[in-house]
Amino acid sequence: MKPPVRFEFATAARIIFGAGTLRELAPLAVPLGRRALVVTGRAPTRARPAMDLLAERQIQVVVFSVAGEPTTDRIMEGVALARAEGCEFIVAMGGGGVVDAGKAIGGLLGNGGEVLDYLEVIGRGQPLTKPSLPVVAIPTTSGTGCEVTRNAVLASPAHQVKASLRSPCLLPYAAIVDPDLTATVPRAVRAATGLDALTQLVEPFISVRANPLTDGLCAEGLRRAARSLRHVCDEPGDPAAREDMALASLFSGLALANAGLGAVHGFAAPIGGMFPAPHGAVCAALLPHVMNMNLRALRARAVQSPALDRYRQLGALLTGRAGAGADDALAWVSELCAALEIPPLRAYGMTREHVPVVAQKAALASSMKGNPIALLPGELEEILLRSL
Repeated sequence: MKPPVRFEFATAARIIFGAGTLRELAPLAVPLGRRALVVTGRAPTRARPAMDLLAERQIQVVVFSVAGEPTTDRIMEGVALARAEGCEFIVAMGGGGVVDAGKAIGGLLGNGGEVLDYLEVIGRGQPLTKPSLPVVAIPTTSGTGCEVTRNAVLASPAHQVKASLRSPCLLPYAAIVDPDLTATVPRAVRAATGLDALTQLVEPFISVRANPLTDGLCAEGLRRAARSLRHVCDEPGDPAAREDMALASLFSGLALANAGLGAVHGFAAPIGGMFPAPHGAVCAALLPHVMNMNLRALRARAVQSPALDRYRQLGALLTGRAGAGADDALAWVSELCAALEIPPLRAYGMTREHVPVVAQKAALASSMKGNPIALLPGELEEILLRSL
């Protein structure tokens, strides 16, 4: 007999989705204050449309650029700037790292202290208990879904690892998801972020914390990613494909925030901290090999696990064939990664000598708790070796 269903679900206070919805920023921002910290990526000019909309309502902006993955030191610099400039709210417009940076800065402004007071795994892990400074999250890639998640992933160069600030207090005040903003993203970035979204739909779907609400989000997101991920990499001008992937990314964020992730993201945390590797590209390189090992381990040690049926359902969702199974899901993902020319982990400097250390660090990652089966040390190392 199955246990009774029980789950919780939390997300951003407001989600605005659709082509052209960036224009909703101005009326949304007016009640939040007259001075905004605008967190951007390497090229602040890409956030110019948002800044112009704020200027039309006489809202002053202070620009803070985050080039690449956000680090603990860079977050504290953003906190100091926002305090010195008297910023009343945050607009984070960019890729996943930019949005996570905005959320982290907002959380620390609301709670005080240092990043390491609150970071899990490498920090003191104290809870963020006070409301964040309001954050309006505006993603410009379709991949991380972090505009609706309760964590912010930060790199700590000193520890050579990525770790999360995690609290419901980090959920953005609002998320504006405008598929038009992804039209100019380079093909390699579309491929990596799209596969990140796919991973974030696969892992919550087979997670030990899956629930009926996240199941529905994952199933719909997987259908959309299956029909549009490869297409949008080749035809970014197709608005229907952009919409599909923006929804797939959004649904992946909603799902992972409430059902957890798995071994792919367990590996991604130490790899991203040790090597100059984009998060989405790391997930893409790992996904087929983690799926393969999970299936092997489940079939060997947990033949009654409901995750095996989840993998069978995954095959049907990805291939569109009702009779497809778990091995079809694995073949589909492997073929997709090959078609999108996903680089192996060695492209970022990882070698066989790094494998034992990465495997040890990955075993401690919080994302591993959601994996459908506990993988053995040798299995973790084999995944990494196959991903090289």
